Amino acid sequence: MSKIIFTKQEIETLQNNTNVARVSERAITYTDAFKHKFLDAYLAGKLPRHIFEENGFDVEVIGMKRIEQSAYRWKKAYEKDGSIGLTDSRKSNAGRPLIRELTSTEIIERQEARIKLLEGQVALLKKLEVTERRLLNARESLNPSRIYLLIYETVEQNQLKRMTAYFCDLLDVSRSGYYSYLKARSSRQAREQRDVEAKEIILKAFNRRGYKKGSRSIKMILENDFHLIFSRKKIQRIMKKYGIVCPHRKPNPYKKMAKATKEHQVVSNQLNREFKQGVPGKVLLTDITYLPYNGNCMAYLSTVKDASTNEILAYHVSDRITLDIATQTIHKLVNNKKVTLHKDAFIHSDQGSHYTSPRYQKLLKQYGLGQSMSRRGNCWDNAPQESFFGHLKDEVDYQSSKTLQELKTKINHYMVYYNNYRYQWNLKKMTPIQYRNHLQVA
Repeated sequence: MSKIIFTKQEIETLQNNTNVARVSERAITYTDAFKHKFLDAYLAGKLPRHIFEENGFDVEVIGMKRIEQSAYRWKKAYEKDGSIGLTDSRKSNAGRPLIRELTSTEIIERQEARIKLLEGQVALLKKLEVTERRLLNARESLNPSRIYLLIYETVEQNQLKRMTAYFCDLLDVSRSGYYSYLKARSSRQAREQRDVEAKEIILKAFNRRGYKKGSRSIKMILENDFHLIFSRKKIQRIMKKYGIVCPHRKPNPYKKMAKATKEHQVVSNQLNREFKQGVPGKVLLTDITYLPYNGNCMAYLSTVKDASTNEILAYHVSDRITLDIATQTIHKLVNNKKVTLHKDAFIHSDQGSHYTSPRYQKLLKQYGLGQSMSRRGNCWDNAPQESFFGHLKDEVDYQSSKTLQELKTKINHYMVYYNNYRYQWNLKKMTPIQYRNHLQVA
């Protein structure tokens, strides 16, 4: 007990404090609620002196020794018996044994107080047993941050604020880490809000003009169309966090290039994979791909692509895979007034029967176009063209088309988008037409 003796005025001031149950000249009895409040703040890292001052106590009046002794006593009681140890049990347990025998009324009162205390303990233990099982089952494969959140939700939902230290020991995490987690809650919420705002911006670029895109395309669209600078790592992190998935085409190891028939003539490979020659309208790649739609219908797309700029110069959609699909594409290429071909322009293709056909080869000579072919069964010799078909099938919902005309409309729309609005990383983050103009100026 402290040697400080309170004056009448000091006693009156202390009695007016809601955290004091009663006070005498030499002793202060604190409320159970204040003990719990003190212990929560003390475990969170606050000094005992500051806690008492925040709750209306004058440290000069009550003395630091009294504060330190109270802190030590309450902490030991909490570690031994939990929140029950902080309860003032002096009403039910006499501090000094009586010499006289108890009356029947006093015995009943003491037994009733003891029963209430035991009932409270049993109820708390039952609640803890259920909570413990839930916590132990839920913590499997969780990182510390998720465990801290689990403890916080459990404490708040079950009103077990005095059991924080117990739960931290139960789940094998540090109390200091848990309280640091709570302190950083505001900054964590602010960071989450920034991620949500970034997600909304990235989704706008992701769905720009109706086609889904990867992190490179999103970064270029944000820079060119929205004038925003996001790093690729941030874009990838946000996409992973919120499940924004760009479609990826699956490689088909069994796909083989069509073999030319014996009566058709195969020409040599003049290109040798030198796709980027920096000259628009010189290296022209062509191929045909299948486009199934409406369940059991099939269409075919033939394209001519400029290898230097990635621009689609001509294309033709048909429901038949006859020689006409290849020759019509060449006619469209030559008759396209927006396309300027180089004097040494040549068409590079695989060894399919369309391109080894005498009629097709005669047509190329008629228009003054050279011809080159990939090696047999080697799709890498025409890789940019194969890559374009892969992107088109990823980004265009062609299979839902009900008619051939609807499919053609979707292909037409995509070609405009691809040439004019789809930024490409290996074109200095330009669209194909922008890069073509850049090369012509250079």
